[in-house]
Amino acid sequence: MSNLYAMRRANGDWFALEDDGRLLVPLFHSSHDAFMALLRTVEMQLFSPTPLDDRLLDQIVDGRTGVDFCMVDNPFANLTRGNSLQHAQVLSLITSGGLCADGNGLHDPGPKI
Repeated sequence: MSNLYAMRRANGDWFALEDDGRLLVPLFHSSHDAFMALLRTVEMQLFSPTPLDDRLLDQIVDGRTGVDFCMVDNPFANLTRGNSLQHAQVLSLITSGGLCADGNGLHDPGPKI
């Protein structure tokens, strides 16, 4: 199961902000964090938290080169104030399940039972 969430509308559109001509997709550590950000961001009102997997990540990027990701550590702060991540970094986090408890960096998730 993914430890990352992005905001998606029922029609399949993904929430992204424009930042210097590039798309910036905010990512959240939990659906709760995403909902907290949604409460204070009017533009996200029609979006719902969606757990990411590699297939959905590819849908977000969809061959575009101007897509960046931003890990939102504090859902009450500005959505662009998180840690910037590239597509490959997000993919690595999704496929490894490698978010630490505080959401920063990679770690060994331990044995799977």
